[in-house]
Amino acid sequence: MRVFVSVDMEGVSGLTDPEEMRAPGRGYERGCELMTADANAAVRAAFDAGAAEVVVADSHGRGRNLRADLIDERCTLVRGTHQPMHMGEGLDASFDVALYVGYHARAGVPLGVLNHTWMGREIHDVRLNGAAAGEIRLMAAYAGTLGVPVGLVTGDAAACAEAREALGAVPAVAVKEGRDRYAAALVPPPRAQRMIYEEALRSLRDPSGWRRLDVDPPYTLEVEWSSTAIARSCAVIPGVTATGPRSTAFTSDDYTDIVGLLGVLALIAGDVGCTGRHYG
Repeated sequence: MRVFVSVDMEGVSGLTDPEEMRAPGRGYERGCELMTADANAAVRAAFDAGAAEVVVADSHGRGRNLRADLIDERCTLVRGTHQPMHMGEGLDASFDVALYVGYHARAGVPLGVLNHTWMGREIHDVRLNGAAAGEIRLMAAYAGTLGVPVGLVTGDAAACAEAREALGAVPAVAVKEGRDRYAAALVPPPRAQRMIYEEALRSLRDPSGWRRLDVDPPYTLEVEWSSTAIARSCAVIPGVTATGPRSTAFTSDDYTDIVGLLGVLALIAGDVGCTGRHYG
């Protein structure tokens, strides 16, 4: 069994503050340790379930948050900036299952802790083939195009609800419940990590709970931006069309184009908006 683990940060146990999400913010280094511990819980479960190989992708921000010195030494860690497939870097059709750890709800979801889609201030809404899409749906769809099902999603309660909305009864672990965008009732990290381990182990031993998201091509990505300037700049990209003063659309028969474009859009929007992945 080959297991792919994509690890974001906003849905990691114990974290609620934007300062904990980026260097040199107060609490960021501790946040990286907690992110690594949540990842290790899933990795340990994968090997205890009999995995022959586990690949872990650092899927937050610039991709250099997971502590290489603390990650389970049995896995392969993919990290660093400008990864072509971003949150899905390292995943291919040879994997049996994907686990999404530390994920969060899409932009605008009530009580979603640190909710956003791809960028914090620049994007109001994203739709994939007409369906509201956060990072969970976007990455589950990428895995689905490769024939890979999702075996686990961990994050806040809103993220788990979003995962089940997209995938059905997929195994999920809520490590916190939002009280507002920057506040939550937390499961203390040691207990949350035990929960992640136990649910990942159960899921990987019983594939009947795995869920694959199948989206029929052609794939259309629609983005509603926060400003007309960003939309106009993004519409310069070949294949991207303006569909309104603050919205763009892109269609392709190859889903890797969708994932790759998201990274390019982030670079343009961050430059035009001068905020990058910060939170509004």
